[in-house]
Amino acid sequence: MTIDGAAFLITGGASGLGAAAATHLVDHGASVVLADVNTEDGEAHAKALGQQAIFVETDVTEAAQVQQAIDLGSTTFGGLNGALSCAGVVLARRTLSKHGAHDLESFSRVVQINLMGTFNVARLMAPLLAENEPNDESERGVLVNVASIAAFDGQIGQAAYAASKGGIVSMTLPLARDLAQNGIRVMAVAPGIFDTPMMASLPDDARESLGQQVPFPSRLGHPAEFAQLASAIITNPMLNGEVIRLDGAIRMGPR
Repeated sequence: MTIDGAAFLITGGASGLGAAAATHLVDHGASVVLADVNTEDGEAHAKALGQQAIFVETDVTEAAQVQQAIDLGSTTFGGLNGALSCAGVVLARRTLSKHGAHDLESFSRVVQINLMGTFNVARLMAPLLAENEPNDESERGVLVNVASIAAFDGQIGQAAYAASKGGIVSMTLPLARDLAQNGIRVMAVAPGIFDTPMMASLPDDARESLGQQVPFPSRLGHPAEFAQLASAIITNPMLNGEVIRLDGAIRMGPR
């Protein structure tokens, strides 16, 4: 798929990995719909990107809001060619702690946003993409979902987060098989430790310590490096049904 002239829905597009992907795609000639609950940052980033970007306040767990973002993007840009699902939340909570058992509500919330929100976007994007004219590779669209290395190396306190991201990993191949007949590819990226707003809240020494755990390069990942990989996935038609770890060879320990 060619990025220049294409249009993409990006959930979580107001900041972090999603914002970096939006910038990269616009710089290479695409148009983007930034779908996020963060109205202030979303509107600011869309304004900075110019006429090739719009912001739509979107909760990925709400079908009507996701559909609204898809419809508005399609109307504004004359169609959509794919989606990058970067929206997500984190949670650090032990299954059993001095406060008692892990509450079910917070576990459910993480799974609802990270896993069900990602599937919600995929299922609602599929009908639109399936109506696109196929290119020379018979391709009509591409979905890039964000998992995490926690899906494989979940640490203490990450039961909810690891479960939600593990679900994204596990549904990658079935989704790709489901949508193959429609010419729609599905991929997932499992980032390691990246320099996102979530990490920015940590003290400098904690950030440096985390970066040093990465074998090479021994630093936090740059969101632009995620964007570069997402771009490569979009443009390479043979990338389908797979999860790519983007982590500098780190394998997380229990803590």
